[in-house]
Amino acid sequence: MQDDKNLSEIEIEDQTIIENKELNIWEALIPVVLLMMMLAYNIFVADGEALGEYSNQFILLIGGGIAAIVGFFNKVNFGIMLKEIWENLKSVFVPIMILFLVGALAGTWLVSGVIPAMVYYGLQVLSPAIFLPASVIICAVISIATGSSWTTSATVGIALIGIGSALGIHTGMIAGAVISGAYFGDKMSPLSDTTNLAPAMAGTDLFTHIRYMSLTTVPTIIITLITFSIISMSIDTTGNADLSSLLTSIGKTFNITPLLFIVPLAVIALILLKTKPLIALGAGVLLAAVFAFIFQPNILDGLASSKFGSIINAIFTDTQITTDNEKLNDLFSAGGMKGMLWTIFLICCAMVFGGTMDAIGALSRITRALLSVATTVFGLFASTVISCLGLNTIASDQYLAIVIPGKMFKKAYQDKGLAPENLSRTLEDSGTVTSVLIPWNTCGAYQSGVLGVSVADYFVYAIFNWLSPFTTLFFAALQIKIKQLSSK
Repeated sequence: MQDDKNLSEIEIEDQTIIENKELNIWEALIPVVLLMMMLAYNIFVADGEALGEYSNQFILLIGGGIAAIVGFFNKVNFGIMLKEIWENLKSVFVPIMILFLVGALAGTWLVSGVIPAMVYYGLQVLSPAIFLPASVIICAVISIATGSSWTTSATVGIALIGIGSALGIHTGMIAGAVISGAYFGDKMSPLSDTTNLAPAMAGTDLFTHIRYMSLTTVPTIIITLITFSIISMSIDTTGNADLSSLLTSIGKTFNITPLLFIVPLAVIALILLKTKPLIALGAGVLLAAVFAFIFQPNILDGLASSKFGSIINAIFTDTQITTDNEKLNDLFSAGGMKGMLWTIFLICCAMVFGGTMDAIGALSRITRALLSVATTVFGLFASTVISCLGLNTIASDQYLAIVIPGKMFKKAYQDKGLAPENLSRTLEDSGTVTSVLIPWNTCGAYQSGVLGVSVADYFVYAIFNWLSPFTTLFFAALQIKIKQLSSK
């Protein structure tokens, strides 16, 4: 049994941090090092299939098993591990439900003609020359309004992937632009959960946090927009040559009308009215199903023996609509809820590993080790960034990447005479935005699953996300806008 004197729990915003005084740093790192080695072998040597289709999932479970063995040697009760794993799994129940609904949304929006209509009209408005920077701006505006990068990707992001693909733009570039804009808006929106969580952990207020965060966030998004503008001017696309034939093929296959935009506008309106995401996305699925019966009866007749059966298939399984243009055949396909299972399994396995690591006290031990070497102001900022990046990788959850460093580093910032908004800004610059760059993190798995683009493909183009930690470290190194505590 674990001695109560060696084990303590700190509960913050429904997140529990467990400290284990018996665990040393080398023991805490054993599961992490072995996990990284196994994942590296699977990705770079075995092409992602060392253990079959679900290799990453099995590797995360093996990593959780290794962490449990370390815990047993340090007298951590198996019940505590199970409790933490269960708490982690409960925390992703709503995201998993959202993923299922996003799969259903993609299927019903396809058969109802909503996605084809977005592509049809988008091809006529968004040219390759402005597409990528325009995508960043569109997603940023929607994400600021909704406070959710996830919702932005599941609605506008999906449409932009379709439009850009038809223009002949690499999907990795499009996904990078979508994610960059979505996470900028997520960071700067007062409606965002992480934007509220970071100042709560650091001990400052929401709007002070947003104002102070803009000092690093605005330059980063400007650099991102300039970079995407340069990329847009330099890429060689085939969109202009094939545009007429693409529009003709879409028009022949679907009944295209502006009335189809009622469906996405209704979903966005519900989100702006602060309706719960499950309800808003569910309404989008039902409304699209109704529109499919009204506007696309011929499509429904061709997919199954009955129109109702076609809708059910679109919600739950694969749907493929064939046109006379091969480019569109790949675009007009959806996996329904079934298509989200790989991503959902990955999230669940990541929660098992993260829960076990937390239960044995490894997460807090690694963070405390980083804190112990932070002897300068820059070292403190760097340790915070490394801690957030590490927890996004190890715990596979952006909330833990904000909560644990926020709690562990709060006093260190005070001792250095630094205002709490320095910590809250660093938590967001390195915790919130980098979560989407880790394939097995809940955010990385979600965005990859929703947009249909692997993390490896969009990583380098998610410019805002990987640039943000460097910007905050640059400001810290040159002592730019590092606010001190009031003399009071």
